[in-house]
Amino acid sequence: MWYQFFRSGLIRPIVRTLWHPWVVGEENLPSTGGAVLACNHIEYLDPVIVAAMIPRQLTYPAKKELFQGDGGLRSKAVAWFLKAVDQVPLDRSGGRRSVEGMRPILDRLREGGMVGIFPEGTRSADGEMFRGKTGVARLALMAGVPVIPAAVVGTGLVRGAFGIPKVVRPGIIIGKPLDFEELRGREEEAAVLRWVTNEVMDAIQQLGGQDYVDVYGFRVKYGNLKGKDLTPWRRPRPGGVPAPEPHQDRDAGGAR
Repeated sequence: MWYQFFRSGLIRPIVRTLWHPWVVGEENLPSTGGAVLACNHIEYLDPVIVAAMIPRQLTYPAKKELFQGDGGLRSKAVAWFLKAVDQVPLDRSGGRRSVEGMRPILDRLREGGMVGIFPEGTRSADGEMFRGKTGVARLALMAGVPVIPAAVVGTGLVRGAFGIPKVVRPGIIIGKPLDFEELRGREEEAAVLRWVTNEVMDAIQQLGGQDYVDVYGFRVKYGNLKGKDLTPWRRPRPGGVPAPEPHQDRDAGGAR
């Protein structure tokens, strides 16, 4: 109830009035059933604009600390809002704990919900696309749901009158669903996770036309590549390698 109230009664009218966003390919969104909506990430406003313009309720995994509300009044307000609009916590501490922490998100997908995710894990430092993290692949394979690639364009801030930053007509381009059903049950294989993730990122790149740099974005923003020449890591597209070989037991008609 609260999700629809905030989206339809507050957020969507504000987004439409301020920025006049547009959407292409809305027919590619399944009307029912679990699905992962995977987007590139350019600016802070991306999650807001996507949630406002997508017709289905969208669940964003948020770090679990935000749900605790133990850091003062603002923290309590954020925790209340996330719970009220039916978002789910994600454990980002790493390793096996993070895999177990994905369970609420998997449950939402298996219940037929749509989960929104930004595989790059951080906003682009310069408008380019960076290497995707494999969580999107793990979710799709474990839950057995399609991935809907979507490119967010035009959300970068530009200098307006009196030097005030503004957004000019942002858009969302939604691609056809990607089905990885043949790879289900192989979510523990690193090569499979990387291949699926690269296929998702490639689909997003084709929709939005960003240049691709094959390193994680956080290294460029905060790590050892900050301020460095990224030419050695530039690629025409993510991935580009053949699909993982099928298991012999699948070839023989066996079941895993």
